[in-house]
Amino acid sequence: MDKYSFLNAAHTAYFADLYEQYTQNPDSVEPSWRAFFQGYDFGSENYGLDGEIVEGVSAQIPEHVQKEFQVVKLIDGYRMRGHLFTKTNPVRARRTYEPTLAIENFGLSNDDLDTVFNAGEILGLGGAQSLREIIGHLDRIYCSSIGVEYMYLRNPEVIAWWQNQLNVNDNQPNFDKDTKKYILSKLNHAVTFENFLQTKYVGQKRFSLEGGESLIPALSNTLYMSVEKYGVKECVLGMAHRGRLSTLVNIFRKPAYELFSEFDGKDFEDAHIDGDVKYHLGLTLDKTYQNGKSIKMNLVPNPSHLETVASVAEGITRAKIDNDYNGDDSKILPIIVHGDAAIAGQGIAYEVAQMSQLNGYKTGGTLHIVVNNQIGFTTNYLDARSSTYCTDVAKVTLSPVLHVNADDAEAVVHAVELALAYRMRYKKDVYIDLLGYRKYGHNEGDEPRFTQPKLYKEISKHNNPFNIYSEKLIAENTIDKAYSDGIVDEFKSTLESHYEKSKLEESSKVREFMQERWKGFVRRGVDAILQTENTSFPKTNLENIAKVVSTVPEGVKFLRKAERILEGRAKMVFETDELDWGMAETLAYGSLLEEGFNVRISGQDVERGTFSHRHAILRDEISEERINLLNTNPANKGEMYIYNSFLSEYGVLGFDYGYAMANPNTLTIWEAQFGDFSNGAQIIFDQYLSAAEDKWKSQNGIVVLLPHGYEGQGSEHSSARIERYLQLCGNDNMIVADCTTPANFFHLLRRQLKRDFRKPLIVFTPKSLLRHPKAVSSLNELADGNFQEIIDDTINPKHVKKLVFCTGKFYYDLLAERENLKNDTIALVRIEQLFPLHQDKIKQVIEKYSNVEKYIWAQEEPRNMGAWGHISERLDFVKLEVVSRPYNSVPAPGSSTRDKRRQRRVIDAIFDNA
Repeated sequence: MDKYSFLNAAHTAYFADLYEQYTQNPDSVEPSWRAFFQGYDFGSENYGLDGEIVEGVSAQIPEHVQKEFQVVKLIDGYRMRGHLFTKTNPVRARRTYEPTLAIENFGLSNDDLDTVFNAGEILGLGGAQSLREIIGHLDRIYCSSIGVEYMYLRNPEVIAWWQNQLNVNDNQPNFDKDTKKYILSKLNHAVTFENFLQTKYVGQKRFSLEGGESLIPALSNTLYMSVEKYGVKECVLGMAHRGRLSTLVNIFRKPAYELFSEFDGKDFEDAHIDGDVKYHLGLTLDKTYQNGKSIKMNLVPNPSHLETVASVAEGITRAKIDNDYNGDDSKILPIIVHGDAAIAGQGIAYEVAQMSQLNGYKTGGTLHIVVNNQIGFTTNYLDARSSTYCTDVAKVTLSPVLHVNADDAEAVVHAVELALAYRMRYKKDVYIDLLGYRKYGHNEGDEPRFTQPKLYKEISKHNNPFNIYSEKLIAENTIDKAYSDGIVDEFKSTLESHYEKSKLEESSKVREFMQERWKGFVRRGVDAILQTENTSFPKTNLENIAKVVSTVPEGVKFLRKAERILEGRAKMVFETDELDWGMAETLAYGSLLEEGFNVRISGQDVERGTFSHRHAILRDEISEERINLLNTNPANKGEMYIYNSFLSEYGVLGFDYGYAMANPNTLTIWEAQFGDFSNGAQIIFDQYLSAAEDKWKSQNGIVVLLPHGYEGQGSEHSSARIERYLQLCGNDNMIVADCTTPANFFHLLRRQLKRDFRKPLIVFTPKSLLRHPKAVSSLNELADGNFQEIIDDTINPKHVKKLVFCTGKFYYDLLAERENLKNDTIALVRIEQLFPLHQDKIKQVIEKYSNVEKYIWAQEEPRNMGAWGHISERLDFVKLEVVSRPYNSVPAPGSSTRDKRRQRRVIDAIFDNA
């Protein structure tokens, strides 16, 4: 008797279900069944040309059971590869992929089409179905207007969730008449708006949404459903140019007449800002629906560096999770709208994906929507990526992707509802690939037929999504043509009235982003930055903080080395009264926490510090629990967050900039591992830190710590490229400092939060000075002092013949040489704040030295680097000479011997003839 004859006696639906479990997760089935299925797969993994199963275990299984297994494999094939065979491209023929989903590839034939199989129950069909019916269901689920990638997610429970969701209505929309009319109305707004602009502002850049107008009903429905179904209170939206104007007007309710004034090129009403082009601007809106529920909506301002805004939006979201929603990420929804070329080509898209589940950066999952034009500027998609899809970065974090035809408005809305449900349930990223086209060139003045003549011939004949959907609704008697024409005419009339109103406007305005967040803060200029701020803090409180950070908590066991660090902290404060850099920094954070401010620090290795000076996080030797001693202070009113980041600068700095943008009362710090690592984040410095206030009225108090100093360690990591940041300085846009004492750093950090305005702060921090015996401060200097922009010398001014200005660590090199020579004719004046430069204080110092014969700017960097170029332009009231290393293409040599020789030459030149 056939040893597998028992299979004849059981319900094949049971085997099919069990086999399906096995294909998803072999370990989930009972071991004997697992062994059986392994043998079956081994025996049937190859087929002859006629589909006959090769000899093996499968040959001994009853034929009808074998067929059931083959149908399960067919279903699994659709789930795995159905997205490759969808009808998702509105203007191009799809690329072909092999093998296809032809039933012959699964050991089935046309003769089986009318055979009834129980395997269909896997699809939730409720009973036996013919193979023909099963294939029909599979085509509708996986190969119509929505293609879904989810089988690589690895978590069987999540895969099962997707399968159950997709089985409902065969993954087809099932909207009532009111919802269909709503979708049509939003499509009308999108299409009519773009047509209106095309008529009134011919050839002007607007980066229109034409070809992807279904983004508007998608966004609108997502926001409504997030509030109505999931209780979301707030949304943060980051997007580039494509469709931004339509989003501003049709989603964020920006008055159209304001936009039309911008198209007319009117000057901005605020003379103190230069503003920005219309498709970069952001907006915040409190929106209340008819049911009384409301949502706060934030469209983040963005630069032309397309994907940059994604990191900023994530930082804003996390800040609000931490500070507004008590850690509940279900109350806020981040949405990032990408372009297809950008998400595939820009590395920050990968960085943002990688931070999505990290403790210091996660935001409860992001809804990513790609407006897929299938072209980047003039570059075809085949030249724009190596991956199959532009969204394949999603696979890095095992995020599901829904590819959807942008012409099928109902499918688009259905897809975003599925995506939203996934995000809210699993708190992970999900991607929607909105496959459409771009009606015009990259901008409306560009001629796309130069490079894509065939594609644009097709596009020119292609109907817009509103007309396509309107005709569909008319055909099914949901509306009539009069209704369709009426809503178009009504919206056109509204736009016309705004157009007429715009002619009466004399200027354009830049609306502040997240303005409610910045109540009580005012925009200030250079004079305010140069005013002295009281940053003193009671000495007894500092001593209390020092006790907290030098005491092992009860029940905790630290490594002996860690205990010695704590003993060293106590000794500095309570015995020697010589506080080093790390201790002053710790006390600065502790003082702010007691005053009710929060502190967030992130960056590579910031918990310990690159140079082991911070040790903000210690670990219990037994449990490895992370312990931040500053947070154990019972006097705290704030909390400190500190996170080692992943190896990213661009994405992490963008994130922390966004965090600071949403939380002006949190001291938000990004520290580079070495100062020159900031090169990798240059776009954030150029487009946000240095320019956002002037472009978008957006203040920001982020602090950037960049270790800098020449210690003979080679070209890399010596210089934080001071010259680059000073070159970005203008008017009152940011603050650049290079401190030489722990006390001055203490007061600088405190000053950042004690003012009624915020400016980005760049600090060139030390390396060797962290443990330099002279780079110490007393506790009184922390308790009673304030930040000093200029630190004068203490020698007798009457003896001074040379007045040397310098900054940072180089001061101590010069001081050591002066002490060695016992020279009292050279005064060393430290410029602690390089921008804005306190010229009045410098003039006061100069007046003090009446016998000076030579004024020198001294730096250890080459002449074309460092602060010389900046200083020479601003200290033009004296005849200033420079002593530095000669012009060079690299910051420093790789040989420590050569580096010391060059440093020696600079020092000798300063003290020559002294």
